[in-house]
Amino acid sequence: MQLKKIQFGLVLFVALFSGCSEYSRILKSSDIDEKYEYAKMYYSQGKYTRSATLLTDVVPVYRGTEKAEDALYLLAMSYFKLTDYVSSSEYFQRYCNSYPRGSKAQECRFNLAYGDYKDSPDARLDQTTTRKAIKELDTFIDLYPRTDLADSATVMRIELSDKLCYKELLSAQLYLNLGTYMGNNYEAAVITARNAQNEYPYSKYREDLAFIIFKARYEAALKSVDEKAEERYRLAYDEYFTFTNEYPETTYAKETKKMYEKLQKKMAEYGE
Repeated sequence: MQLKKIQFGLVLFVALFSGCSEYSRILKSSDIDEKYEYAKMYYSQGKYTRSATLLTDVVPVYRGTEKAEDALYLLAMSYFKLTDYVSSSEYFQRYCNSYPRGSKAQECRFNLAYGDYKDSPDARLDQTTTRKAIKELDTFIDLYPRTDLADSATVMRIELSDKLCYKELLSAQLYLNLGTYMGNNYEAAVITARNAQNEYPYSKYREDLAFIIFKARYEAALKSVDEKAEERYRLAYDEYFTFTNEYPETTYAKETKKMYEKLQKKMAEYGE
């Protein structure tokens, strides 16, 4: 039994060494056609690092030939399978630019957008990639509006748009939390939240933004100096009705009710 295990191990070692040796030979080969054939073989075997490495040599040489389109597509897909979306996007973009009517144009255009979608970072981080992904998704939807992939692209676009809106929500909440620290941050909270509402009118965070606006008006009134208090209480009072008219079944009902009761007492003092 032990002898059989040793024999199996030797066979496996020889096979692995033989495979590595063959790959090393192909890497050093000057025969581009042979490299291309091996790249296709490695890709079909799921050895995407090997296929990408070989195709990096093949693609520049094949440029302008009948094999150029397929080689470029395969290189982009190799990186895509490796989840190296930065590299795959570069080659998908090159394919789309070079072969806008190519047989793989729709797939490449979608994968280009999908790679940026997957690379989109947490909302707290810089959103340059998210904005690029939205732009690519819009391009795909414009070019291929009546496809199943267009539906998927629309779903992804909504998700990314909500992420950008959430980033603005976090900023507005931060201003709200800062309050009167080093200035009137309540006004900054209102402006940030309103701008987000205007830019992302269909976001799932719209109610949260509206509540921040109301709460910022309310807190600003509570902490106001006497000469500005009445004006700010009136603003908060009006904002309450704006908020509750748009969201009569709001999830913030309990907190909103308490704030409104205090506002009512204040408004009574002002003869309202």
